[in-house]
Amino acid sequence: MKYRKKPVVIEAVQWNGTMASTKKVIEFMGDKIHDDFITQEKFYDHCNIVEKTGIQIKTLEGIMTASINDFIIKGVNGEFYPCKPDIFEKTYEIVKGEDINE
Repeated sequence: MKYRKKPVVIEAVQWNGTMASTKKVIEFMGDKIHDDFITQEKFYDHCNIVEKTGIQIKTLEGIMTASINDFIIKGVNGEFYPCKPDIFEKTYEIVKGEDINE
């Protein structure tokens, strides 16, 4: 059998490794970034580590690491997970009237 993915509108931000982008991801995800790695209070102290090694995210499957240029997706149940840019581009499109870089 073949199956088609149901059309679902998701929220996502792309992380490009900059301080501004990292702050945007932290604001988007709230407390779902792995506590041992980075918190909003420790953001500026850990920026160099984040840019070199990625952002660790609490997902339903455990801790996953988002690399530079990955998208961080908020799933239908409020869960977060990283997605590689090529997979994101093949799977999602911008909802009319919305800007992905807002």
